[in-house]
Amino acid sequence: MRIAKPTSTLFVVGLVAVGIVLGRLTPPLFVRLGGTPPRLGWVAPLVLLAGAAGVGSLAYSTWQALHRRHERMTADHGIALLALAKSCAVAAALVGGFYGGFALAFVDNLDAMLGRERFVRALVAAGASLALLVAGLLLERACRLPHDDEEDPSPA
Repeated sequence: MRIAKPTSTLFVVGLVAVGIVLGRLTPPLFVRLGGTPPRLGWVAPLVLLAGAAGVGSLAYSTWQALHRRHERMTADHGIALLALAKSCAVAAALVGGFYGGFALAFVDNLDAMLGRERFVRALVAAGASLALLVAGLLLERACRLPHDDEEDPSPA
């Protein structure tokens, strides 16, 4: 059985970097293919913020249950929470990087038609993704079991 390791900072930074590159290259690719860059709506940032609020409240309640009240949790429940935490962290890093790169593509074109709108909405979506990333990492941290030295005195 493998022990689940915490999500590393380098992995998250790498995912954000990949997202930034993809987001930065998307508008010029649309223009090169004869189209216009897509307009961003408010639905994506709102869904990301709702997800961040839900995962954040789940992280808080998990932390309270395991570390404050010292309640027990079934293994299936713990694995499900850990899977949710890791998937939120990975998805939010990629999506946040993408929206950040998309916003970077319009920094020089704020005066162009819809340039400011695309920049602002992409920046808000990137911030919402960052909130979901933090919530996912907090939930992952909350899933760690408190160390109980009395149960296992030998370091085997």
